[in-house]
Amino acid sequence: MTGSSIDFSTCEPVNGLWPSLVERLGLEKAQRAARQALDLQQMSGHGGTLPVLFCETCGLALASTDLLREQTGLNAHGERMVLLYSSRSQEVQLLQQAW
Repeated sequence: MTGSSIDFSTCEPVNGLWPSLVERLGLEKAQRAARQALDLQQMSGHGGTLPVLFCETCGLALASTDLLREQTGLNAHGERMVLLYSSRSQEVQLLQQAW
């Protein structure tokens, strides 16, 4: 997402985005989307960014971990983490690779 930013302060942290994504796409495709998000982080990110996977479109972006913490309280300073983001429901879920 170039030149834009997501306002995470309007989002509620939840635990149901991953199961919903798996239900909609199937486990294999959901895992592939999450791996692609991690690939984006590896190719274009740095220690202060986190890959974001948009639930509705499976689009990808990088977000600031500091911004996420300030706006939601979620601490995303860890290895192999992906933030699921639903713009429709204004929800986020932080995942650490366990798929």
